[in-house]
Amino acid sequence: MAKSNIRYFLAGIVSFTIWGFFALPLRNIKAFPAQEILYYRVFTSLVFIWLTILLFRRKQLKADLAYLRTISKAQKNTLFIQIAVSTVFLTLNWFTFIYAINNVSLTSAAFAYMVCPLLTAFGGFMILKEQLSRIKLISLLVALISIVFLATGSLVEVLWSAFIAVFYAGYLLIQRKMQGLDKLNILATQIALSVLIMLPFFFQQYNGLPQSGFFWLNIVIIAIMFTLVPLFLNLYALIGLPSSTLGVMIYINPIIAFVVAVLYFGEVISLYQLYAYLLLLFSVFLFNWNVIKDIFTPKDKINN
Repeated sequence: MAKSNIRYFLAGIVSFTIWGFFALPLRNIKAFPAQEILYYRVFTSLVFIWLTILLFRRKQLKADLAYLRTISKAQKNTLFIQIAVSTVFLTLNWFTFIYAINNVSLTSAAFAYMVCPLLTAFGGFMILKEQLSRIKLISLLVALISIVFLATGSLVEVLWSAFIAVFYAGYLLIQRKMQGLDKLNILATQIALSVLIMLPFFFQQYNGLPQSGFFWLNIVIIAIMFTLVPLFLNLYALIGLPSSTLGVMIYINPIIAFVVAVLYFGEVISLYQLYAYLLLLFSVFLFNWNVIKDIFTPKDKINN
């Protein structure tokens, strides 16, 4: 595997590993409404991401503005629609995930990111015409079997999981189509648009700023470590990886979330759920077997 491709692969791994621990700061502020957590998460993220761009990435911002002046009106309209729709998907994914973590169950949120890779890989195959090898199709079948195991529980949890998964899968597929612009600038634009979408709801429900320093500490951690950093790594990975490959990497998220739910929060799971998660872990390695094999194969063997 080329060194650049290894960077994309590792970026995807790290982003979903970080998200696997997202329940830790969210559960710290469980007493606050989900929409209030979402508002301040996005508002805080907006401040930090634009400060980063204006202080350290003005060159990339100027390059993107110059690029926009060179493309046709039709291309601009297409780009605007892609950014708008992906922003709606991302915002809805954030809200449903926060609500599920604090009001449904941690395992329901984890389950969502088991469904999402199937939707993303299938969407990449059907919409983006990305090819899936036989071993990848087998890995998706293995993942589907594990999901059937877990879908025998609460219907409410499964529905919430489906909502989360559909929104994020749609976001990933649209992101894969957007080319030519800096990924951090795209993310900054999406967060700004998300703020505009939420402002009417925020002012309608506004009852003053939260006074808890503990709340704001967790919001800043969520905004930087669990929003901006993993999202940027996710978008960076999409530069060099098919959305189907990145989609299956999402399984890293629920596997870690599952461990956190059981070992840290003490959520009770059954034996068949444990088997299902182990089956999911196997499907991740199976889907990415060629990538993993290239990473650990010595260069002299590849050249020979």
